[in-house]
Amino acid sequence: MTTIPDIQDWNEEEITRVRISMAPPLRWVNSYLLRGPEGITIIDPGPRTETSEAEWEEAWRELGILPQEITSIVLTHHHPDHYGLAGYMQSLTGASVTMSRRAHEESLRMWGKDSMMCEELPRLFRRHGMPAIWSEQIAEHLDGFIPQVTPSPNITYITEGSYVCMGGRNWLAIETAGHAPGHLSFYDIERGIILCGDAVLPQISPNVSLLPGSDSQPLRSFIDSLVKLGELDVKLAFPGHRNPFSHFAERTNGLIKHHEERLLRIEALLQQSSQSGFEICTALFGNDLGIHQMRFAMSEALAHLVHLVGQGRVVEKISPTDDGMILFSSIK
Repeated sequence: MTTIPDIQDWNEEEITRVRISMAPPLRWVNSYLLRGPEGITIIDPGPRTETSEAEWEEAWRELGILPQEITSIVLTHHHPDHYGLAGYMQSLTGASVTMSRRAHEESLRMWGKDSMMCEELPRLFRRHGMPAIWSEQIAEHLDGFIPQVTPSPNITYITEGSYVCMGGRNWLAIETAGHAPGHLSFYDIERGIILCGDAVLPQISPNVSLLPGSDSQPLRSFIDSLVKLGELDVKLAFPGHRNPFSHFAERTNGLIKHHEERLLRIEALLQQSSQSGFEICTALFGNDLGIHQMRFAMSEALAHLVHLVGQGRVVEKISPTDDGMILFSSIK
């Protein structure tokens, strides 16, 4: 049975959204298609699966597009649900694939042939108290994404502050971090429209993860990025998940407040006793999670803890009894 993609046009903005299926809880990722004299651009084609390949074939038929008419594939960031199909689609279309240099480096850190993430991430989690029943699932879990990002595309870099022509208009490339180092949003200054990927989402909080070898202060980077984006005059935002929205500045402020409240909650937990990162993780998010959500939860808890350490609000120490496990304590 052929998969039928969900296609919606914003005719005034000349933007077409193609919703591409992905695993729960998100269920779909927003890919955007822009047509202009320079050709057809696809932004964030989605993860590579049999379903997503079929959805794009059907979308091209419905939109009357031949694959060779696609001239550019633009990636906001390196996560599989945005980056994954880029190499496969490049092989079909001959299109260029562009992203920031830092985002490309992160893709290699996670999915490149020399990646050590399958060893380094479980090691990090164990040092922060994650039991073996969870940490021993991480390597297989990460390896499960390889088919979704294969083959790797040939990348051309977009630099911060440059303009990218898409849909016959020039879009300012704005690089931020926190959710993903090197994340790019694209801002049409004249119309007040932003293609913001996962930098700002209308209903859910983008994951902020501490990962080995990557940004050592991802929550600080995320908050700084929200301040930067919130200063833009945005009338309509097209996000990577959920629906386009107009309350962009309000949403950036709301996300900052959300993380400030979480930091205060962690401080309150640590005033009761010294705790490991895993203990804080389960206090915040519970442990009735699959391995995918547990990885995100653990990395997010650690991002908040290192932020508190960096602000001098919490200290970390090595446990004298638990084989070098790291513990966090309130300084109050």
